[in-house]
Amino acid sequence: MIARPDAIAKLTAALRRSRVVALVGPRQTGKTTLAHALAREVGSASIFDLEDPAVVGALDQPMAALAPLSGLVVLDEIQRRPGLFPILRVLADRKPLPSRFLVLGSASPELLRQASETLAGRIEVVELSGFTLAEVGAGKGERLWLRGGLPPAFTAHADEDSLIWRRQFIQTFLERDVPQFGVRVPSATLLRFWTMLAHSHAQTWNAAEMARSLGAGETAVRHYLDLLESLYLARVLQPWHANVAKRQVKAPKVLLRDSGLLHALLGIRSRLDLLSHPKCGASWEGFAIEQALAAVRPDEAYYWATHNGAEIDLVLRHRGRLVGVECKRTDSPRLTPSIRHAIADLGLDRVWVVYPGDRRLTLSDRVVALPIAALATVEHGLAMR
Repeated sequence: MIARPDAIAKLTAALRRSRVVALVGPRQTGKTTLAHALAREVGSASIFDLEDPAVVGALDQPMAALAPLSGLVVLDEIQRRPGLFPILRVLADRKPLPSRFLVLGSASPELLRQASETLAGRIEVVELSGFTLAEVGAGKGERLWLRGGLPPAFTAHADEDSLIWRRQFIQTFLERDVPQFGVRVPSATLLRFWTMLAHSHAQTWNAAEMARSLGAGETAVRHYLDLLESLYLARVLQPWHANVAKRQVKAPKVLLRDSGLLHALLGIRSRLDLLSHPKCGASWEGFAIEQALAAVRPDEAYYWATHNGAEIDLVLRHRGRLVGVECKRTDSPRLTPSIRHAIADLGLDRVWVVYPGDRRLTLSDRVVALPIAALATVEHGLAMR
């Protein structure tokens, strides 16, 4: 098992602050495994798996079952019993508070809506994504890029086994999970949209073009994008709006968050396939963006581009500072006119040029070329130095 101490620390801090914590994320990111690891550390925990019929039966009288408990109470697969949220509100308002509640569930818009409405002011949501460079180690970065961070895909015996698992994940997600979330979109339609999104990965969003290609309305394709974003499968980066005279790109940039799922949708089977694929550069850019976001954990994240061709992949606001991140799959990073324009127009404090090399290079007084492997050792809070 790959240890995830940073995720456990984040969850522990959330439980200290909040009476109820929801741990959410895509299916198969390791939420249950993490909760059990936390329970072992805490030592006093009660765990209820709501997919177990015996446990479901024991919760027929939820107040009687949960009220006497103390310490940490874990409710796994909470989306199967949304009726528990009003009970949790009552239990979380007790003074003194004998127990704190950790609820786990696959991300769904309905689950988060019910939790936020019923437990307003009492619940904190913590997202768990797939493995990061910091968790698997810089030496396994190439495997992480090819296979993605979902634990069964990353730890598979061979690349072919990983690909088969990822394809099954996509099929099961579309045919079983999406309908369970109450989403009424045909699985074939959503698969076509997801695949089209993979082919436009890391590009600016063009709803009209996507709608024409899919044979649907712009409202429908926007709904599909919102769905994948709310399920933590797509990332929508909004443009940074600076008060400058230049004409800026106002459309968001869209990426698939897990590189392994991206590659499965593109039909990429091996590292050789990946390196020779037309989307290789875009894939690496998205992978580097996700690793940078995981390392820094910024307060806000955007991208910036102008119609004259100047752009920067990430603009991060963190602790009152602005930092740019440019992701380049090149052996010799350099200070480009785009970076100079971004520093001048946006007032960036620093720019990282993340690249796949092995040396940290100073390109100017504000620009540093940073090997992507260094993101495995960046400490949160020191990330902006």
